[in-house]
Amino acid sequence: MNESIKKTLLVAFGVCFISSLVVSFTAVSLRSMQNENAINDQRIKILEAANIYDSSISVDEQFANLDIKYIDFENGLILDEYLDFDIESYDQLKSTRDASLSTPVPASDDIAVIKNRENVGKFYIVKDDNGLIDKLILPIRGYGLWGTLYGYMAIENDFNTVAGLVFYDHKETPGLGAEVDNPKWKALWAGKKIYDENGVKLQVIKGIVSKDDAEIEYKVDGLSGATLTARGVSNMISYWFGESGYSKLLEQLNYES
Repeated sequence: MNESIKKTLLVAFGVCFISSLVVSFTAVSLRSMQNENAINDQRIKILEAANIYDSSISVDEQFANLDIKYIDFENGLILDEYLDFDIESYDQLKSTRDASLSTPVPASDDIAVIKNRENVGKFYIVKDDNGLIDKLILPIRGYGLWGTLYGYMAIENDFNTVAGLVFYDHKETPGLGAEVDNPKWKALWAGKKIYDENGVKLQVIKGIVSKDDAEIEYKVDGLSGATLTARGVSNMISYWFGESGYSKLLEQLNYES
């Protein structure tokens, strides 16, 4: 009887051991593929923001046409050289968890609730056939109802007109705040203006923008039942296109053009 129990336990242990090895091997072997898929998904979102993604062409080929640039948020200058990190592996979101690579945002200024802003940001340039800037694709993020929304906003070469908006990660409620992913709502952003003479003006309103509204170009329809999410989107735009974000860079590029 005891011998039978021992054999049963040994067989069970052997099956568990072999199964764990198979699972571990599968997980490790698929990790590189998963990482590659994650990178491709991220790149597709970047291309979609500028409305230039073409599913018939490889993502790598399309992404290779973008110029990747870095901004020093302190002064708004583009950093082309003398970066003290590996630009190929630089992750600006990870840098927000490193005190040497980020700066705490004072609570009074932190309308997007990001807590820490990276010192160096990464953005993307789409160029036309003449090698001139056609669009910029800028990362943005900010707190909605349940968590931070992460996305990209593309703007035209007047550095004030929205070309497109996408979010690639959020925790908003399906059917409500998660409507930030609705293609119909995202389509409302194209052609909207970010700034007026007094600064950032673009916002998501409560309800539907009237066609007779004199400020229609600065307003986007609200999200039904998702007031806090809509407010979060407005706040992230105000932050990232304000003095602490991209405004100095855009002023510089507008001056140079």
